[in-house]
Amino acid sequence: MSSGPERAATYREVFAVAEFRALFGAHLLSVVGDQFARVALAVLVFERTRSAGLTALTYALTFLPSLVAGPLLSGIADRLPRRSVMVAADLARAGLVALMAMPGLPLLVVGTLLVVVQFLAAPFNAARAATLPVVLEGDRYVVGSAVSNMSYQLAQLAGFASGGVLVSGFGPTEALLLDSASFIASAALVRFGLRARPAPELEAGHRRSWLRDIGAGSSLVWRDRKLRALVGLACISGFYITVEGLAVPYADHLGAGPAAVGLLMAANPAGALIGMALINQVPPRVRSRLLGPLAIAACAPLVGCAFDPGLEITLALWALSGLASAYQIVANAEFVRSVPDSRRAQAFGLAVTALIAAQGIGVLTAGVAADRFEPSAVVAVAGVLGMIAAVPMAVSWSRARVSSASQAA
Repeated sequence: MSSGPERAATYREVFAVAEFRALFGAHLLSVVGDQFARVALAVLVFERTRSAGLTALTYALTFLPSLVAGPLLSGIADRLPRRSVMVAADLARAGLVALMAMPGLPLLVVGTLLVVVQFLAAPFNAARAATLPVVLEGDRYVVGSAVSNMSYQLAQLAGFASGGVLVSGFGPTEALLLDSASFIASAALVRFGLRARPAPELEAGHRRSWLRDIGAGSSLVWRDRKLRALVGLACISGFYITVEGLAVPYADHLGAGPAAVGLLMAANPAGALIGMALINQVPPRVRSRLLGPLAIAACAPLVGCAFDPGLEITLALWALSGLASAYQIVANAEFVRSVPDSRRAQAFGLAVTALIAAQGIGVLTAGVAADRFEPSAVVAVAGVLGMIAAVPMAVSWSRARVSSASQAA
């Protein structure tokens, strides 16, 4: 069943593909576990140190390793069978997270293990992203990508909201053990739910080389105006993602407890989940036109935090930001479909490196600022700066889209 260029594929068409169902389930399980772990680690570090900066640093450690891992390790998924890469990465992460659950482990050791876990995420995510357009064709890939991102936001919502209650009632050890178990379950779904495929073949006349693959992927992204614009729009998330890194000190500033931390962390994913469901109903051609305006709109609600509203209004503002951030699924789909299969994992890894670097730097900078200023003021400034940065990115994408359409005609 195929869908025409002007008709969005349906959820029924997407879930009819058994391999997609396996990828979907694996992704859902591991992300829920990760959010349990993030809440546990954030609460643990803040309780021990009472430092917003160190708490944000711990959260940033879930992003910053991709500065190195993205370019160096994503290409593994272009060299080896992608199913094997995903299973091996999941099992390794399960073991490392189980070690993090050991009571009394020094924070330095926990942070080191966290960095290694995030290193292993790079080849897994690249392999998964490169496999999805092989499993789904045409607009089913766009809808499948949206469903995957919706599941990510739903898992974040469930993980953050229940993670605060779990950590408050039982402690961080149980949350980390659940994260470890989620990786094992994810590995099983991938191993038995996906068909074995060989590593992708390189274009004729080219040879595999670690450095050559990194250079080729970098050149592909940098020289293509359309790909550059998409990466730029994706990196705007570095401004509005700061709300998750500041959730613990923000809740403390409001006089709330761990349960409020989970709600604050869940607000942005909750809005994004609704936004993804809505944007998925928009005709394909219109989706691409919304990228720039939505990138600006994702930052705008955060400016309202300058008035230091209470918990309820803050949750609404952060949810509105998440609603507009749904543009990311369109940017991701446009990027992956524009890259040849033999270079897809490497190019994806490089793009994710830029994205996560922006997010990690944004979270870390906001955390340091929150040690000197009120968290509400820091979030508001991030919103203003994000809007300013999004405007030229939106203009660049609009020009690249028009140019691409003219060449296709």
